[in-house]
Amino acid sequence: MTEQHREATPGRAARNGERPAGARRTSGGAAVDGGGGPGAGHDVVTMGRIGVDIYPLQTGVPLQHVESFGKFLGGSATNVAVAGARLGRSTAVISRTGDDPFGIYCHEALRGFAVDDRWVRPVARYPTPVTFCEIFPPDDFPLYFYRQPKAPDLEIHPGELDTAGIAAARIFWVTGTGLCAEPSRAATLAALAHRDAAHGGDGDGGRDDGGDGGDSDGDTGAAVPGRAVATVFDLDWRPMFWGADAAGGRTAAEAMAAARPVYREALAHATVAVGNLAECEVATGEREPRACAEALLAAGPELAVVKQGPDGVLAVRRDGTAAEVPPHPVEVVNGLGAGDAFGGALCHGLLAGWDLEYLMRYANAAGALVASRLACSSAMPRAREVEALLAG
Repeated sequence: MTEQHREATPGRAARNGERPAGARRTSGGAAVDGGGGPGAGHDVVTMGRIGVDIYPLQTGVPLQHVESFGKFLGGSATNVAVAGARLGRSTAVISRTGDDPFGIYCHEALRGFAVDDRWVRPVARYPTPVTFCEIFPPDDFPLYFYRQPKAPDLEIHPGELDTAGIAAARIFWVTGTGLCAEPSRAATLAALAHRDAAHGGDGDGGRDDGGDGGDSDGDTGAAVPGRAVATVFDLDWRPMFWGADAAGGRTAAEAMAAARPVYREALAHATVAVGNLAECEVATGEREPRACAEALLAAGPELAVVKQGPDGVLAVRRDGTAAEVPPHPVEVVNGLGAGDAFGGALCHGLLAGWDLEYLMRYANAAGALVASRLACSSAMPRAREVEALLAG
């Protein structure tokens, strides 16, 4: 691993012209550290799902024949926050649990992962969601969501938001699932709009026309502590949450049509959009990777990240800079948490100011490590593990 790409150490300042490990110079500019001082906002604040994953401890076994299970913290936004914390970033989650033992477990697990849980609150009338899965490597992992009659994380109200905390976050991460029902939809869009207004308005919450989605100082690649770096929209498409199931009565096409205008509204506030090909189709109507990226950029973001599964990942900036990298080969055990590990590593690299190609390789490697493990949240890698995999 070259010095230019090395991980930032939060709180470490440059001395006597020495740059911190995470800083990158593009043309000899001053180095900038990745940490924040007292009273600074979190590095990453995510908003969205939280719950309990109940995963079988046997692979290749149908759920009805599984004999033992493990209990893990779950939810995509929550896993991204855990992934960022594992990489040394200060993270927090905005979500809701039930007022029940599983809700207590979620708080205990968040604290155990060093994720700030101040914005995770109980909703008495709904149970904490539980998710079961089946594990058939390398690419079949059916999920069974228990979120009825309604998931508490969809009960976030606009008036409950700590808008100052959202504005102060260097990266703010929202998901498509948060848009699927009220009041969460209104709260998510309100949070995005407030962040825009706090950082100049018109979708500029961390926008930097000349960088990798980061807010840089002069010609320095690394993000400046205390400034917004990015507002990320994780397209996170779950058609059953939009009524494409027996209970909802919609077809998959009808669910997609209902979601698209709401996704477009969120994209107008985002500086980074990330999703797989199916998720990009929901947002843009496109399926070809480059067309997806261009359509996402046209909707507002400065950086589009299109995950292509076995074909790797494509990232395109509005200025035309692009990087396409292949997947990192591993023996897959459970692919369910790979995208969240990718997301946490994406945030980590945006904060460090890494160049686009290295950022994608690093995020891919983080996702590959989780795919090679059984769980999601507890499987999130530390920086040294990602670096070791990249080093070969």
